[in-house]
Amino acid sequence: MTLWALGIYFVVVLLLVIGMLLVSYLLGQQHDEEGTGSPYESGIVSAGSAHVRLSAKFYLVAMFFVVFDLEAAFIFAWAVAGRELGWSGYWEILIFTGVLMAALIYLWRLGALDWGTIRRHTQ
Repeated sequence: MTLWALGIYFVVVLLLVIGMLLVSYLLGQQHDEEGTGSPYESGIVSAGSAHVRLSAKFYLVAMFFVVFDLEAAFIFAWAVAGRELGWSGYWEILIFTGVLMAALIYLWRLGALDWGTIRRHTQ
């Protein structure tokens, strides 16, 4: 098996990347103003430290978004191939959605979705 073509491709890509970085450095604008190195967002100068402690609720909501977004992608893929899957596919997606709903209800009753300071006690 000859790998020389892959080696040449790797070298060409490496040279291309180095060339683009070099041309960008040589032809790009060079700024030495005072505000060049200071961070800003949307043209607004930051007013505090970037090391702000956030509540774990933000991360929890982000995880919920990722999980349920991924499930939406699975359900969309099922919907595309729904006719070919037949009744067995229908029952599988019904069980899948049921497990998702059970997890959501469990988290809701646990209080994981509450943003307020008052905690509910479940018995």
